[in-house]
Amino acid sequence: MLYLIKFLYSFFLPPGIFVLILLGLSIWFYRKKNRTASSAFFVCSLLFYIFSTPWLGEKIIHQLEYKYTQPKQVNGDVLVMLGGGAVLAPDIGGSGILTDSATNRLITTARLYKKTHLPIIVSGGEVYPDNGNEGEITKRQLLDLGVPADKIIIDNKSLNTEQNAFYTKKLLDQHQFKRPVLITSAFHMKRAVLCFTQEDVEVQPFPCDYRTSAKPPVYANKFTPGNFEDISLAAKEYLGAFVLKVKGIL
Repeated sequence: MLYLIKFLYSFFLPPGIFVLILLGLSIWFYRKKNRTASSAFFVCSLLFYIFSTPWLGEKIIHQLEYKYTQPKQVNGDVLVMLGGGAVLAPDIGGSGILTDSATNRLITTARLYKKTHLPIIVSGGEVYPDNGNEGEITKRQLLDLGVPADKIIIDNKSLNTEQNAFYTKKLLDQHQFKRPVLITSAFHMKRAVLCFTQEDVEVQPFPCDYRTSAKPPVYANKFTPGNFEDISLAAKEYLGAFVLKVKGIL
């Protein structure tokens, strides 16, 4: 009964309510004997519903997330953490906090440091005025988590993944690091590796921040209208990877 209530409830909130509105318009035009408009609205409602289901979002982003697997053994001389978003909001010891994906990357980096005591390169700048500088925010939080200041190197200029690779390459050369361990969200790893490859940097991928299970189960609530977040993330990654490959050809 609980799952049935959740399923029905999802149609009274966005985006489910829009599915009902489109379906209602389809029925209304059908009763007005406008079959063309009725069919168009029905197809729109069906597509809107399918693309908003967690089931489809998981299917698409899962392919990205499991392109690389977490290595059992870290084989590198430096940890490289890529930024994933920040906002200027109150935080312990300063202003600015990392958003969801960036926080998961931070936690993974801090845990790997505890195991390896390898130096850390943090790559991320200030994309928008209300973001704050991600490199500086991450450094402050790593210090709070017990990582010594002399173990943290920051790139506070990068505004996207290509710049992450570009500026990190400069730091790797400057400090004579040869075997970077790349830490970023699993859905982002494929494009990140491509960017570093274009800078002639071979990395050991260490994906984290998974959005899907290794073997996602299928159950009724995976077919409730949810949101387009996973599909949007996947589309951005696939498009970004395509652009990188085109640039490489040109």
